[in-house]
Amino acid sequence: MEEIYRRIPHRPPFLFVDEIIEITEEGATSSLTIKPEFPFFEGHYPRNPIMPGVLLCEAVFQTGAIFLSDHLKCESITDESVTPVLSRIRDARFKRMVKPGDVVEISVKLGDKMGQFFTMTGEVRKEGKIALTLSYALAMVKEDSSQ
Repeated sequence: MEEIYRRIPHRPPFLFVDEIIEITEEGATSSLTIKPEFPFFEGHYPRNPIMPGVLLCEAVFQTGAIFLSDHLKCESITDESVTPVLSRIRDARFKRMVKPGDVVEISVKLGDKMGQFFTMTGEVRKEGKIALTLSYALAMVKEDSSQ
């Protein structure tokens, strides 16, 4: 977990990456075990718990932020006051339900860079089969020191 904590500001209960599997020049892969005790299962279809799609998307965004943390260090653009913030989601497609006890693999690939914006694609796989695909953009935003 320390590897993850060093790369992104997210912490439980809003951390949806358990392990970094690989970081390459083009992207990253991580994993998440869907724990039955996640608190949102109490209200998200309690008799038939399903991992909320928006939280699967969040796992992709967090994996993208982990990738950018390393990618920017390689480009010598490191500034700890910069936070990756979601700026766009496109074409999210949900193909399989993810349930408590499942282990998912999350992968992201870097697209274009436009100023402070990074476009990326991502997918979530369950048992090797696609559960989610999407395109998105992250903006690297400086902390507001006035707050």
